[in-house]
Amino acid sequence: MEIKTTGVAGTLESSDIQIMISKGNNGIEIDLESEVKKAYGDEIERVITETLQKYGLDNVKVKATDKGALDCVIKARTLAAAQRATETSDKPDLEVL
Repeated sequence: MEIKTTGVAGTLESSDIQIMISKGNNGIEIDLESEVKKAYGDEIERVITETLQKYGLDNVKVKATDKGALDCVIKARTLAAAQRATETSDKPDLEVL
């Protein structure tokens, strides 16, 4: 799958995460801002990476601003941003979520 534009999903409200996806060249690069990065940063990055890989994206720049989102919210926002960036609206396989 190919990134065609910058895709954004989510808000900066409490318990949410804003994900911005754009074209990259060096695998999945994640720039994470989070107040809980020290405790949960590795898990947040893992969830984003796995979701993108399952969606078929491997050269992506991700800017993530976390406000305490749960894993299910991180997956949903990542998937929505990926769909917007690739300009697709097809239903993904359930394994992505």
